[in-house]
Amino acid sequence: MQIITKVSRQKRKGYYNIFLNNSFAFGVSERTLSEYRLLVGVELTDEQIKVIKQFELNDKALQVAINYLSYQPRTVSEIKQYLHKKEVSEEAVENIITQLTNLGYLDDEKYAELFIKNDLRVGKDGPKTLIFKLTQKGVAKNISEPLIEKIVPEDWIEAGIRLTNSLRNQTGRLTLKEIQRKAKTKLISHGFTSELSDLVIEALDLQEDASERIEALKKQASKAWRRYRNNDEYTRKQKVRRALYQHGFSGSEIDDFLNGEIMDLQDLNSDY
Repeated sequence: MQIITKVSRQKRKGYYNIFLNNSFAFGVSERTLSEYRLLVGVELTDEQIKVIKQFELNDKALQVAINYLSYQPRTVSEIKQYLHKKEVSEEAVENIITQLTNLGYLDDEKYAELFIKNDLRVGKDGPKTLIFKLTQKGVAKNISEPLIEKIVPEDWIEAGIRLTNSLRNQTGRLTLKEIQRKAKTKLISHGFTSELSDLVIEALDLQEDASERIEALKKQASKAWRRYRNNDEYTRKQKVRRALYQHGFSGSEIDDFLNGEIMDLQDLNSDY
């Protein structure tokens, strides 16, 4: 049995030194001091001292977690990973998770709601990507997927337009079909479904007049014609034809180019 003979304040605010039998024994926070009523004259067994020290370690870990949460919201998984890196015992981690959950500091569903709301406001992610990002943060799919399902198509369309809006600038360089193809590829790569991608493309309201299409044909055809200049004439024309088909041009438009009706092929040949 040991007796507390002195309790003194540390330079660090809210912490105290505990002296047992006139010798320094350990330091504690104000919370530990209050929890175990560590006053001068109190007698402590070795087992009680062990419990107090463990409580102090757990409390320090709790404060570490709260400080980590102070910068931004976190998921349960993120807190666990952070505490494990700080070498907090598994038992203490679970205890801290319970305390933080009870205090309302941890709630994966509310975290996911806020994450989705913020991403929809300024981000460019589709539903599949958002679920993936939340899964990476430790949010279970049975939490994220129902939240995603509640989102109306109009909200996804706004995010999709932010993602693909720059493709409007391609008008006059690419065919409308090619721009739409690029837009859909980009949308799907960012987690939009095929159905949502179509709605976004429709909302973009891409327009193409005859003069812009001719300009696009000239640019793409010129590039292809130069690219295959080292082939014989037949092979060259076949490769150019395939390239222009892939960019969305019709057979008649391609024939017009290859027949020199859109541009003088001799002029193109003389450019290099």
